[in-house]
Amino acid sequence: MSFPGLSTLKSKEFTKKIVASLNKIMKELGRPIKIMHVCGTHEHVISRFGIRSLLSSDLEIISGPGCPVCVCPAADIDKAILLAKRKNTIITTFGDMIRVPATNLSLAEIKAKGADIRIIYGPHDAVKIARDNPNKNVIFFAIGFETTVPLIGYELFSHPPSNFSVLCAHKLIPAALELLMSIDRLNIDGFISPGHVASIIGLSPFKLFSEAYRVPNVITGFEPNDVLLGLFMVLKLIRDKKYDTLNEYSRVVKPEGNLIAQNIIKEVFEKISSPWRGIGRVLDGGLKINSKYKQYDAEEKFNIQVKQSMDIPPGCSCHLVMTGKIYPYECKLFKTTCTPLNPIGPCMVSHEGTCAIYYKYSQ
Repeated sequence: MSFPGLSTLKSKEFTKKIVASLNKIMKELGRPIKIMHVCGTHEHVISRFGIRSLLSSDLEIISGPGCPVCVCPAADIDKAILLAKRKNTIITTFGDMIRVPATNLSLAEIKAKGADIRIIYGPHDAVKIARDNPNKNVIFFAIGFETTVPLIGYELFSHPPSNFSVLCAHKLIPAALELLMSIDRLNIDGFISPGHVASIIGLSPFKLFSEAYRVPNVITGFEPNDVLLGLFMVLKLIRDKKYDTLNEYSRVVKPEGNLIAQNIIKEVFEKISSPWRGIGRVLDGGLKINSKYKQYDAEEKFNIQVKQSMDIPPGCSCHLVMTGKIYPYECKLFKTTCTPLNPIGPCMVSHEGTCAIYYKYSQ
């Protein structure tokens, strides 16, 4: 299958053709179809450009756990807060992370009380801060999916200063897809999966998932027409009863992925069973720093442990939103108690959070 260039992908005429093809194939299928995405950027594109309104009412597009900030367990944020309370300690992390509610506080609240917490753009910035502050412990609170892992791995592989360490909270997308297929009554007919993740890990992990669970999957880019074309490709697989993973985002994603990035990940990290906030423990769903680099593991270095944490506050339905069981507007706190200025649950914080996206774009 040949794919259009970027100029065509931005064409309104191409949009009309894809929408017509989507609605035609839905008539051929003659039944309701449910497709899940697992990417906050995909939800942002779908909501911003009103993609759902263009399509058959029988085609339901639901959000999965596609926001790394949202799925970061409260326990990990609680650990970062405990570390932030230590003397001569600087916590560094990405901007969205500091506002996510933990069990009792957020990093923003502990920062307001005097903790040295700094927003950075990447781990290299954190290493520079460590070099500039040799008498302080500098900890990078690392979150994200496979896309950001090689950056941290490279910094650890490059032997950063001894006062630098990482609190690792990375999650792995293919393992989460497997868990979603096991959720009772969710009944997903197909997936569109994030192109930026596949650009790192390649197609093989997704193909193994499709074959094992007999579910169509399309690696999809981030233009509106990318998403529409990805949906069309999924519907064709469903119609033809083919259980495969296809690559709509071939202008970026290579079948083998980024081998250099993969080697860095294998060198520095190992897979572990990992909790996802609102979802539960996912087999091989996360990463930890391996024993070879344990001197940079903040949990090992400072022996930080949290006895009890609370992922989902009372009344919050983020866990149901992240598993596609409800839409944000079905949560009784949405747009009333819970707003971007006063987020009760994690889905309302990040620009990739489903509730924050619905708040911005829904009427």
